Amino acid sequence: MTAVTAKRFSIAEYHRLGEQGFFAPDERVELIRGELILKAAKGRLHSVCNSLLVEELILLLARRARVRAQEPIILSDDSEPELDVVIARKHSDNYLSSHPEPADILLVIEVSDSTLKYDRTTKLSLYAETGISNYWIFNLVDNQLEMHSEPYQKQNGSCSYQLQRVVLPNQTVVIPAFPELSLDLSLVFPA
Repeated sequence: MTAVTAKRFSIAEYHRLGEQGFFAPDERVELIRGELILKAAKGRLHSVCNSLLVEELILLLARRARVRAQEPIILSDDSEPELDVVIARKHSDNYLSSHPEPADILLVIEVSDSTLKYDRTTKLSLYAETGISNYWIFNLVDNQLEMHSEPYQKQNGSCSYQLQRVVLPNQTVVIPAFPELSLDLSLVFPA
């Protein structure tokens, strides 16, 4: 009997596929643990929340950090997710030479409705495994912010976060690495 295995892609192979026109122009794809993942279409609620979030973060961080929206990050040789929002350290070339890597990243954020389960499992594990210190999920299903911090490895080898906190849409939260800055969630969650 022959075992069936899936072809896993490296970031270099993934980029070559894009350069050769393998993906349709309107196809949103990301590379997660070597697999090509088709991203879900964004609904109106997702788009509004993401836009409001980016606007607020840009105003709050005003040149203190780089706020990137819908842009890739590099987590390993086989993972280049495109997150809704990333707050990265300032970089002398504004990340022209390379997308942000774990050492550059202060916070990753997913705005989540149809992909909530995937964001809470696969992506959470991936971010923890690569040492991302802070991961937030704007959970539009339950209308709450889920904050995850302090990545660790479980006894079974999988990774997660030690601290998990749920914050309601009428509250404020401190932005990681900027204790003097608070984000008013009522300005982000669509009414």
